[in-house]
Amino acid sequence: MDAALPLSRREVLGAACGLAALAAAPSRALAQNVPGLWSIGRNIRLELRAEVMAALARHERRIWSRDVIGVVDYGQPSNVPRFHIVNLLAGTSRSFLVAHGRGSDPAFEGRLRMFSNMEGSEASSRGAYLIGEAYQGDHGLSRRLIGLDPTNDNAMDRAIVLHSAPYVGPDVLARQGKLGRSNGCFVVSPADIDAVLAALGRGRLLYAGA
Repeated sequence: MDAALPLSRREVLGAACGLAALAAAPSRALAQNVPGLWSIGRNIRLELRAEVMAALARHERRIWSRDVIGVVDYGQPSNVPRFHIVNLLAGTSRSFLVAHGRGSDPAFEGRLRMFSNMEGSEASSRGAYLIGEAYQGDHGLSRRLIGLDPTNDNAMDRAIVLHSAPYVGPDVLARQGKLGRSNGCFVVSPADIDAVLAALGRGRLLYAGA
């Protein structure tokens, strides 16, 4: 389940110019690129957009591909598309359903109540992730994630990855009004996984906030 938001030609050209500058001079162009994310990612809360830009600046040496950014807004309930993929080059934003960890929602209310970086917590973690390699796992095609902040730097040890599962999707919402919960991973619908993994290739930023 996703929603695509096309932009005007002016917004697209503005974002493309910002991206070109970013590739040429990452530090200086970060500030210049803010209007691109501000306009293209207009379905993302302002505070969260600011966090994303701060993460790009903080990890400019690690995030080496900046044309597409993934943003998960765990401040929203699980029954709305809260996984936003912003393509600065194409000038589009798509939003998908995504589950949070059971440790973040122990009462199974369909809302994230807490973050945790602890092993065994089965909770979602806040912060910036570097998208890693794709692999074939227990849940099919998946992508590894490297936590870049103190709030998520155990991601590799906790095996926090991006994958799909049948407890995410419109059919699940129709039955119970909320998605199932993961063990802390970012989990999307099997119908969406190909599009999500294709958009978020290696070297890109995935940011989780609330």
